[in-house]
Amino acid sequence: MTTAPATDAAAKKLLTKLQRAIVDGLEDVKAADIRVFDTEHLSPLFERVIIATGNSNRQTKALAASVRDAVRDAGLPKPRSEGEDNGEWIIIDCGAAVCHIMQPAIRQYYRLEEIWGEKPVRMKLGAVKPRNLTAPPEEQATPARKSAARKTAAAKPVARKAATKKVVAQKAPAKPLAAKPVAPAAKKAAPLKTVVVNKPTARKAAAKRAAPAKAPARKTPSRKA
Repeated sequence: MTTAPATDAAAKKLLTKLQRAIVDGLEDVKAADIRVFDTEHLSPLFERVIIATGNSNRQTKALAASVRDAVRDAGLPKPRSEGEDNGEWIIIDCGAAVCHIMQPAIRQYYRLEEIWGEKPVRMKLGAVKPRNLTAPPEEQATPARKSAARKTAAAKPVARKAATKKVVAQKAPAKPLAAKPVAPAAKKAAPLKTVVVNKPTARKAAAKRAAPAKAPARKTPSRKA
């Protein structure tokens, strides 16, 4: 059992812690359009109304579970919830704050912002969560550092492979260049043989070729007596 806060300052601190835990739980499951409203002047039952959107039954149920876990991890009383059977509109009663997780069509139809939205509360969405000093060092790292560490760890195997390839490439002996085939030396042309021509013999042969062939002699027919 938790004791009631003794002063207003303690009560405000506790309320700030509660609304921060609820918003963190919603952000962990990617809730859309998170709004926080101050309702202290409208109802004596609760001081904050928080509205968020889930795109499906599965997401709204996951958001409700995440909010309950975040409130419990903050050391606050365990909240009560309604509407998880249907999943279209889940109400989580956290005492001083009430969280409405609605699907888009339901949220647009009921327009809770027009009822409770007179005094919006400004909150830094996407804020870095405080580190748990009792957790191991790797769990104390912020989300940005965790993502950077994951990227570095993922890049190490790639860098090792690249370094191995470089070492192998350096160690591998270079293949000797194949000697280019030397073209055989061109054969020297054989010297032309000089032929001595007997001029008188050549002239006679030329004269024979030039002389026309003799026509055969005609036979004269013999006359009868």
